[in-house]
Amino acid sequence: MKVTRIVANIHTDKIEAAKRFYQDVLGLELLMDHGWITTYGSREKMCVQVSFASEGGSGTPVPDLSIEVDDVDTAFERMTAAGFSIEYGPANEPWGVRRFYVRDPYDKLINIVAHLQ
Repeated sequence: MKVTRIVANIHTDKIEAAKRFYQDVLGLELLMDHGWITTYGSREKMCVQVSFASEGGSGTPVPDLSIEVDDVDTAFERMTAAGFSIEYGPANEPWGVRRFYVRDPYDKLINIVAHLQ
């Protein structure tokens, strides 16, 4: 047996609020919409990971989700322009990533991250 996908499920009564953050700003595709559930993602092959942490690193809280992007600064600019609340960073971390924390429409703490070259 092999795990092929891990899906984060966020409970909400305001499903439509996901579109602005996850599709309009982050650029994810709407992969499924049944009215009671929408799924945003990418058709590109992605790694399957699940992390367990006692802190978020650099004295930050553990984020609810981590989303790896190819350009943290562009993601930061787009989140700021869209009016989403930035809670940390952007910062280059000693373990080799650049990241920032932002609150999504459901008050989930999202770690937007890229590995430094």
